[in-house]
Amino acid sequence: MTVMPADLSGIDVRAEIERLRKERNAVILAHYYQKPELQDLADFVGDSLELSRKAAETDADVIAFCGVKFMADTAKILSPDKIVVLPDLDAGCSLEDSCPPEKFRAFREAHPDHIALTYINCSTEVKALSDVIVTSSSAETILQQIPLDQKIIFGPDRHLGGYLSRKFNREMLLWPGVCIVHEAFSETELLKLRAQHPNAPIAAHPECPPHIVDHADYVGSTSGILQYAKTMAGDTLIVATEPHIIHQMQLAIPDKTFIGAPGADGNCNCNICPYMALNNLEKLYLALRDLTPRVEIEEGLRLAAKKSLDRMLDMASGTIGQGDLGSR
Repeated sequence: MTVMPADLSGIDVRAEIERLRKERNAVILAHYYQKPELQDLADFVGDSLELSRKAAETDADVIAFCGVKFMADTAKILSPDKIVVLPDLDAGCSLEDSCPPEKFRAFREAHPDHIALTYINCSTEVKALSDVIVTSSSAETILQQIPLDQKIIFGPDRHLGGYLSRKFNREMLLWPGVCIVHEAFSETELLKLRAQHPNAPIAAHPECPPHIVDHADYVGSTSGILQYAKTMAGDTLIVATEPHIIHQMQLAIPDKTFIGAPGADGNCNCNICPYMALNNLEKLYLALRDLTPRVEIEEGLRLAAKKSLDRMLDMASGTIGQGDLGSR
């Protein structure tokens, strides 16, 4: 984790970030769940894989990823020749934490006739142990390409896996991980909110548990929810995902109203990701100044992890055959 100096009060942090962005030939990425001030100064704002792919297409020497560790790791997997920094190395993910590589390896070995479709919210080591990585926006497309007689492990998010299993009537072995943010939404409080806004649809991320997803008018990735907000007919939307996405909604559609789905008591901030919240402008400035904390991945591990990411990209574009899934 970055150690903060005692006093940055004499520094114009925003101006220094702009100076260092140019001096370092850096591209700044911000996930939708980051604080608005980080979103506003980023070169790209989006979902994790989308950001990594955009950064890979630039001629930047440095990627400053305002997100969480697995996202910065993914950027490094796709851009091994670029320096990748994360403002706070402690910005982790409950889904990644729920799936230690050694336990996932043992689980795979106990089920050798299964292939592993693994959500991108996992460590580089788990990616290397997987057959195909999926995102919340590509999972449906990829699952529909897997033969019906092929047994599947899905991890680490049991809610996303369960949603896919129910929607496509596909039995899967589900790893028992959850996102602590999406787990925090309250069905009781959501129904109270809907009663107050009876004409407002609900958009939910598939990381939410079934008792939230089942009430949703739209279920999709963060970028999908943003697109739904732009195209829906009504003027009010209830949003069941991390509430910092609402900043982009308000920028894109200022004439509509967006209401974050409530947590357990209707007022708590438990639906704000505590890991994403670790990043701030000061830590971004220090990361660009010192080029630390820096993400490093051993080359053999990187290539093994990239193989499962490449399979996802190929399957999402329809350029891989079903028979190509047989070996890792």
